[in-house]
Amino acid sequence: MRYASISVMAMSLLFSSCYTLKQGFTFLGYLRRAVPLEKLIPDKSNLRFVEQVASIRSFAVNELGLKDTKNYTRYVEIDRDYLALVVSACAKDSFSPYMWRFPIVGAVPYKGFFAERDAKIEVEKLKRKDLDTLIRRVDAFSTLGWFQDPLYSYMKDYPAHRLADLIIHESLHATVYLKGESQFNEELAEFVGKEGSRLYIERLFGVNSPEYQEMMDARSDNETFIRFVLELAGELTAVYAEDVSIAEKLVRKEKTIKAAQKRFSENYSTMFKSEGYRFFTDLHVNNAYLALFRLYYGEDSSIKNLFEKSGEDLPSFIARMKQGNFSDVD
Repeated sequence: MRYASISVMAMSLLFSSCYTLKQGFTFLGYLRRAVPLEKLIPDKSNLRFVEQVASIRSFAVNELGLKDTKNYTRYVEIDRDYLALVVSACAKDSFSPYMWRFPIVGAVPYKGFFAERDAKIEVEKLKRKDLDTLIRRVDAFSTLGWFQDPLYSYMKDYPAHRLADLIIHESLHATVYLKGESQFNEELAEFVGKEGSRLYIERLFGVNSPEYQEMMDARSDNETFIRFVLELAGELTAVYAEDVSIAEKLVRKEKTIKAAQKRFSENYSTMFKSEGYRFFTDLHVNNAYLALFRLYYGEDSSIKNLFEKSGEDLPSFIARMKQGNFSDVD
């Protein structure tokens, strides 16, 4: 499954010795190729995309109160439909993530690569440590203000709600970021991106529009899928807590995953409106995959509590985050 962003991947690319030389040059090459969005306007097929980006950025800054930056004012043509590959790893018998440590951003549970071969080499190293591993594609990441984050050519095909979610999500990272707090940073950006894009589509098209309904249908399926995966993670948490050998835990782990996938397949038509999640039935599910959902969609309700404390008003909530008021107790 593809996720919208990695907030610190660019920092890990730029601040880790030989890793910098091999990966950072690719990233900086993309930045050198970036052109101002205005250069796309003579091509009428690009005009709608340029106008949409400007509209979303204006909404994010003027309506939501996110930081006004030069991000997403430049464009890069790229020959694939994703930006980079991200590797993560986890213990086989718990949800303890493997952590990489980098200057500036601190400890993070993922490491990014532009070349598939490099990602696979990293995975082989992790497997030798007897860890569950995962390689996934990402659409974008925030450089936290170190560079002007560009848009990429594959984004022109995104529906309005997905483009808005991505830009608002990444703009939140550029506005609020806590060093070494990966889970909080990602959950906060996920929440603000989702709620902000909903407000944007409502403002632009109205709640009775096909665009709004398309967004809500997609979100309904996504929330159903997330809930199912988190429930599976909960089942495995109970397995890992049992007083049995590691070998027995791993046997029960595989049985639990297979049973969940069978249940998923049998009930698919009653759970989902689209066909977009059938891949899960045959997916190689492991702790690295499940831990990713725990990172982005954890059970911690503190962010929702903070939102409620702000009167369920997103600009007020963002202002509270910018002030560093992260306590859900006034």
